[in-house]
Amino acid sequence: MTTRVTHNEAKGRFELETDHGLATAAYARDGDTLVFTHTLVPAADEGHGVGSALIAGALAEVRRRGWSVIAQCPFVADYVDRHPAERDLLA
Repeated sequence: MTTRVTHNEAKGRFELETDHGLATAAYARDGDTLVFTHTLVPAADEGHGVGSALIAGALAEVRRRGWSVIAQCPFVADYVDRHPAERDLLA
């Protein structure tokens, strides 16, 4: 698995390629705020940190661009809750 998260703006999602497929974190954009709606990880990758790596990369890009997030997706909300240093990104 690569740990390089890519931002696919055309599809409104962040992506992470794994040996078992593509993990994605979808969002809807509202100005400088990304509303994360759902995160999908290939079943074979669940529980192996793929989702966390995906969200860490996505939030790094959000921070780099000076955007904020709304964590509508339960996985993203849980990630932010477990990583207090990311809470300043919440809108």
